[in-house]
Amino acid sequence: MRSCASCATGGQPDGARFCYTCGAALTAPTCVACSAELVPGARFCGSCGAAQVGQTSGQVTGRTVGSGGTDLPGAVPVAARRTTSVLFGDLVAFTTYSESRDQEEVRELLSRYFDECRRVIDRYGGTVEKFIGDAVMAVWGVPTAHEDDAERAVRAGLELVGAVEALGEEIGLPELAMRVGIVTGEVAVTLGALDQGMVAGDAVNTAARVQSVARPGQVWVDETTRLLTTSAITYADAGAHALKGKADPVPLWSVRAVVANVGGNQRADGLEAPCTGRDRELRLVKELFHAVEETGRPALLVVDGDAGVGKTRLGWELSKYVDGLTRTVRWHNGRCLAYGEGVAFFALAEAIRGRLQNEYDGDTDDLGLLLANGLDRFVTDPDERAWLEPRLGFLLGTGVAGTFPREDLFAAWTTFFARVSEPGDPVVLVVDDAQHADDGLIAYLEHLLTAGWFPCFVMLLTRPGLLERHPRPRHQPAGHRAPPRHAGARRHGGG
Repeated sequence: MRSCASCATGGQPDGARFCYTCGAALTAPTCVACSAELVPGARFCGSCGAAQVGQTSGQVTGRTVGSGGTDLPGAVPVAARRTTSVLFGDLVAFTTYSESRDQEEVRELLSRYFDECRRVIDRYGGTVEKFIGDAVMAVWGVPTAHEDDAERAVRAGLELVGAVEALGEEIGLPELAMRVGIVTGEVAVTLGALDQGMVAGDAVNTAARVQSVARPGQVWVDETTRLLTTSAITYADAGAHALKGKADPVPLWSVRAVVANVGGNQRADGLEAPCTGRDRELRLVKELFHAVEETGRPALLVVDGDAGVGKTRLGWELSKYVDGLTRTVRWHNGRCLAYGEGVAFFALAEAIRGRLQNEYDGDTDDLGLLLANGLDRFVTDPDERAWLEPRLGFLLGTGVAGTFPREDLFAAWTTFFARVSEPGDPVVLVVDDAQHADDGLIAYLEHLLTAGWFPCFVMLLTRPGLLERHPRPRHQPAGHRAPPRHAGARRHGGG
């Protein structure tokens, strides 16, 4: 039984949608900006701080704006000031292309371009404000603000430039390119706007001007955006430019590369050489990763090449890429050793050890404590925890006594990755120096690809010889495997 938030009448039947006394809706009010649940009568949102208007007896009325800029019934437009990163992107050489092509062909290309823009911007938590001809405008910080909005916008701009370059190669128009301008500043925001601009202000106009002077295939930003993102992104001075409507020349910066994880995490001291000559390979890696994300099934990519061709760098570029995405990606990496004791599953143990250390709030080398904490974090079923702990302890070398059948160990290790993945977060496992992998590790990866029922992207970085010494892991059978929700209960007595 519930009470009405409007008239406080209790005894409302379960499942009732409206109060039987005053007729007010029984659903909890939500924020007009971020849709978070509100305390009845709240004037401001406790999650994003947005002012709530049009409230009557604890209910919010009007229109709200949802993620991606979609208007939803519920709240009237709300005016506010926000610090926002504004991105403008425009196609170069598209007019030349459209003059010599059939209208239907041009429309199809534009549709693909718009769809790709939406996908990329959504990956980084942005909102598409509008499409103007072949130009796109997107904003970060509206309706929900994040501390790294400027960095998200720059990362998205780089990926948009790469996506258009790939599209040009595909259609036989190598001169097709995109130029992008990004400006961060305070704007006037209309939350819940319908058939009108959601943001307005000097930052919007300046971003359009910056885009107009940027070079094709480049992302240019203003000084504020550069200062907010310089810990993770490197820039080249593009000089000061006279922009329409600006009294003084505006200093602009050209984006060079992402050199660290979000916020500068894991950035190496000194300069990082640009990743050159691997654009196609990096695009392929990203496409395969997103295919795993979309299908929810494991996949394997083997990067085979001689020493020094950039295999490890490719893995580092993927790490920086997935760390900047809005969706949580569970990253794991390990390295195969060429010699020593207990090296059979060393790379896998290193990957899981890294996951457990990331989840522990503190500093400890006690593997038993790390494992117990990690299992409490990811595994809710006590029977499954009891089944997993000794089998993971066997892998990590925590001094667990006893032996286990290989199939039982493989099932337990795969189940752990599946629990880390829940509720559907992609898992990435990168194994470096895979030319030293033995039969045991290869057999486990084959089991993971065959039996896995969750999105898991496995990337092996190896010198030539691995595929000749070991049979290629089999492709998993068609169909989506259901997760063994009670794996621990079924296998608890095994081994």
